[in-house]
Amino acid sequence: MKGKCLCGAVEFELSGVIPNLYQCHCSLCRKVTGSAANAAFRIRADRFEWIKGERQISEYVTDSGFKSHFCSSCGSPLPNLTANDSAYWVPVGLLEDNAELELVAHLFVASRAPWDRIADGVVHFDEMPDSEELNSLLQRKKALP
Repeated sequence: MKGKCLCGAVEFELSGVIPNLYQCHCSLCRKVTGSAANAAFRIRADRFEWIKGERQISEYVTDSGFKSHFCSSCGSPLPNLTANDSAYWVPVGLLEDNAELELVAHLFVASRAPWDRIADGVVHFDEMPDSEELNSLLQRKKALP
């Protein structure tokens, strides 16, 4: 499965089993995406490859250590390594074909924007759930076609 930024300057490819999705409603994710929530997943680093445009990637790091990577041409948020460098955080909107992906969790629901209404039947967590519980939900049983 491939993905790219809005202008196409940065492209990446994912291999193997693609995890299920979560939406994070925390204030940092809202600011990074400019929307009610960040729809994303985490994928093992060995299943992620930059195809082109790595030099176009800019980084912003907050005082708390939260980091955001984005295309220096179009500003699209881009995948970045998680704190322990074992996985990439991948914003789902960058994927070329994501019709088979499934949303399985909403995170930081207690800090969502007052106007954000979540009307689906997906699991809600007021904060970040325990890693084991989240990983279990995000686990996809089969590879996508």
